[in-house]
Amino acid sequence: MAFAVNEINENPNLLPNITLGYHLYDNCVRLGIAFRAAISLASGTEDSFSNLNCTGPPPVIGIVGDPSSTPSIAISNILGLFRVPIVSHYATCSCLSDRKKYPSFFRTIPSDAFQVRAMVQILRHFGWTWVGLIYSDDDYGIYAAQLFQQEMQLFGHCVGFSEILPHDNNHRDIQHITRVIQASTARVVVVFSTSSFLIPLMEEVVLQNMTGRQWIASEAWTTSPVYHAPRFLPILGGTLGIAIRRGEIEGLHEFLLRIRPSNDKKNSIVRIFWENMFECSFETGSRAIDGEQLKKVCTGQEDLSNTETPYTDVSGLRAAYNVYKAVYALAHALHDLMQCEEGTGPFSGNSCADKTNLKPWQLVYYLQKVNFTTGFGDHVSFDKNGDALAIYDVLNWQPSFDGSIMIHPVGIVNKGVATEMVLTLDEDAIYWNFENKKPPRSVCSESCPPGTRQARRKGLPVCCFDCLPCGDGEISNTTNAIECTVCPDEFWSNSDKNQCVPKEVEFLSYEDPLGISLTTASLLGTCICALVLVIFAYHHNTPIVRANNSELSFLLLLSLKLCFLCVLLFIGQPQLWTCQLRHAAFGISFVLCISSILVKTMVVIAVFKSSRPEGKGAMKWFGAAQQRCTVLVLTALQVVICAVWLSTASPTPHKNHQYTRSKIVYECAIGSVAGFSMLLGYIGLLAAVSFLLAFLARNLPDNFNEAKFITFSMLIFCAVWIAFVPAYVSSPGKYAVAVEIFAILASSFGLLVAIFAPKCYIILLHPERNTKHAIMGREAQKK
Repeated sequence: MAFAVNEINENPNLLPNITLGYHLYDNCVRLGIAFRAAISLASGTEDSFSNLNCTGPPPVIGIVGDPSSTPSIAISNILGLFRVPIVSHYATCSCLSDRKKYPSFFRTIPSDAFQVRAMVQILRHFGWTWVGLIYSDDDYGIYAAQLFQQEMQLFGHCVGFSEILPHDNNHRDIQHITRVIQASTARVVVVFSTSSFLIPLMEEVVLQNMTGRQWIASEAWTTSPVYHAPRFLPILGGTLGIAIRRGEIEGLHEFLLRIRPSNDKKNSIVRIFWENMFECSFETGSRAIDGEQLKKVCTGQEDLSNTETPYTDVSGLRAAYNVYKAVYALAHALHDLMQCEEGTGPFSGNSCADKTNLKPWQLVYYLQKVNFTTGFGDHVSFDKNGDALAIYDVLNWQPSFDGSIMIHPVGIVNKGVATEMVLTLDEDAIYWNFENKKPPRSVCSESCPPGTRQARRKGLPVCCFDCLPCGDGEISNTTNAIECTVCPDEFWSNSDKNQCVPKEVEFLSYEDPLGISLTTASLLGTCICALVLVIFAYHHNTPIVRANNSELSFLLLLSLKLCFLCVLLFIGQPQLWTCQLRHAAFGISFVLCISSILVKTMVVIAVFKSSRPEGKGAMKWFGAAQQRCTVLVLTALQVVICAVWLSTASPTPHKNHQYTRSKIVYECAIGSVAGFSMLLGYIGLLAAVSFLLAFLARNLPDNFNEAKFITFSMLIFCAVWIAFVPAYVSSPGKYAVAVEIFAILASSFGLLVAIFAPKCYIILLHPERNTKHAIMGREAQKK
């Protein structure tokens, strides 16, 4: 401070024709003494005064200090009432940023709010989400700890333990803290404290040889030389700390070497320092220093340049650099005040301050607007809360050649956009005090990989969680996902649950083994029908073929062939035309088939009745034309049903997500349940009537006994389709289509085999029975 005032007084461009003076007070690290000193500075030190009107300039225009937060709070509470400007160089408590409580408080050191953000940036950089917290029981430690925990919560990080350093250095409390540190899984310990509070804990940590911890130091102790002794290296080596910006003050070293002791009893600081430095005494008699008698007399001309002490070491100016900036800030504010021209001033009526009767609040106004650059190149200004620009050095405690600890700068943290702190680190320059020489892991739970989500452990902080895999159809493609994301309808989760992939589209295809089997069966049935048709055509003049209207037999074979072929419309990817055609073709083909069987049954009954005297005219009402017309009318009704159905609520291709969530079942939506029900109901009605008539005619004579085979075929047909309904309803996806195809094939094969197999048997294997004589002979034998 003395150097800065002297430098300003010698500067012709700053406060020309004005000489600054100063009073220095030692607070002795006690609140009461600091408070009395500040009151003395503000009110004056004279024992009496003659100006009863209390007019004139104040004894001092500004105060530099106090270095501690608690005394600064107390002093600012009082002097703030009188708007006396106070510029602290080391008080960092964030509470001092409250402009309503402390309207005249400024500081050249950043607030703890910025320090906390800077430390959290370091923790985030190395992924340390689970840390311990230790802080001193004073305003500095308590406010810093509160801000730190808030900032950690903001980024989703957690404090594993939080302990307060005791005021009285109680050994039991110190041991409790060490036990907590050892028991915790947090490998990183953050400490907000001054050296005086922290020393007892560090002594105990060294005593217990508590290694394997990464210490993070606040600016209050990160540069303290107390911990640089070799015994602290195994424990504190590798410590990362936040330190206020280091600066260089040109000419300070030479100024310090020129200082000589004064005979003024009020200025005893230099005399005491001199006696301890050179082990001498200014008194004529000998005196004891550290218990030893000294007989050497101090001359005051001893050479300081031959000594190596922290006093003459100006390589790491941090707090002293802040004092230098504080003095210059007051000087620049006073300079701006003095340069004011009447009529352009900032006060009422555009007036300027009265230079002969200066008011402290007027200087506060100019101090708020101070803006200058030091010789070292640092910009100095204050924000609306009186805080300095936030910039810190990141320091690393590394081993020295003699086994002690030396401090190395490894990075910078400064304020970026808004309140975000920007960290720049040289990681290769950092010394890690661990076996692998790498940063430690300090997490409560390892990160959840993509494909999983966090599940908090009950009763523990948010950093402690289990990793649960995402459910089917859900994914997480980020680390530490809180929730899994549901895939869109058209997508499904892959096996790793970290990506949505298009769902598999399922339908009965020709490449599917089931599709191949059904296609083969369909083509086989078609070929058999064609073969039987060829056989019947070749033997069309034989009695077996001509019995019961051969035209109906050929029509029945043709309709069965269509039944087999319509199966192919059910296989393959559903399209609009196949969906519309498959059920219509199936319904019409089966009605044609069943109506042919029904007419054949009616023919059997009519022929039998015409053979009796009372029914001789039965066949003339049911000749070939009437048979064709009956089949045509019965089939036309089904055509009408299909036409109405297709025109009102046509079946369409539909992607069904309900059967299986992991697949899209591509199917034909029937459109109208009523239409489909009428189609099946009409087929069922015809089949029931055919079965009933055939059953009633089963005991007719042998030569007319085709009714037995029709009865058996219709029994198979009805059994298949009755079993079809529950099987179809309970079958998912493509298997429902397969069930419908199976019912079509089974009923078609049942009709083909039951009706035509006996006739082909006689035609091919027993042609001697395929004669009119043979047929009539059996009847004669029966008679």
